[in-house]
Amino acid sequence: MAKLFFKYSSMNAGKSLDLIKSNYNYMERNLNTLIFTSSIDDRWDKNKIRSRTELSQDAISIDKSADILEYVERVLDTRSVHCVFVDEAQFLTKRQVYQLSEIVDRHNIPVIAYGLRTDFQGNLFEGSKWLLAWADVLDEIRTICWCERKATFNMRVHDGKKVETGEQILVGGNDIYLSVCRRHWKEGKIKND
Repeated sequence: MAKLFFKYSSMNAGKSLDLIKSNYNYMERNLNTLIFTSSIDDRWDKNKIRSRTELSQDAISIDKSADILEYVERVLDTRSVHCVFVDEAQFLTKRQVYQLSEIVDRHNIPVIAYGLRTDFQGNLFEGSKWLLAWADVLDEIRTICWCERKATFNMRVHDGKKVETGEQILVGGNDIYLSVCRRHWKEGKIKND
């Protein structure tokens, strides 16, 4: 029985690396997959997922208007699909998360979505909100704060200080965001002084 999985974490926990590894396991067994990623994250080549370890994987870049279910069904007309992967799933719309559930329920294809749970202000992203509500399996991928506690928040920083206002989406990596525990996110503390 196929399921909708949501694998979430703060930044720098290895979500993309886990996706690449999981996809490799399917490919090694000659099983067909589809991989989607958000066009919002434009740090790398279009149609590419890249981990911090420099491993990369081709992917289908989608925006908020994309119909993922329709795309999968078109592919199913020509070949089988054994798993659907989604990177940067926090950027999905409610409609797209519903489409992922339809891929599972209508076609019995597992869907594994990877993404951030919350933004730099501690608010849920739209895609994450609906994945938390509708996924069959929730799996937290853990990483650590500089203090060695579990990091659960993404702190946006500028000039060594916590940023508390601004647009929800500002694409960046370690230059803009730190993965921190709740305590240090609340305090805005970026390192041990």
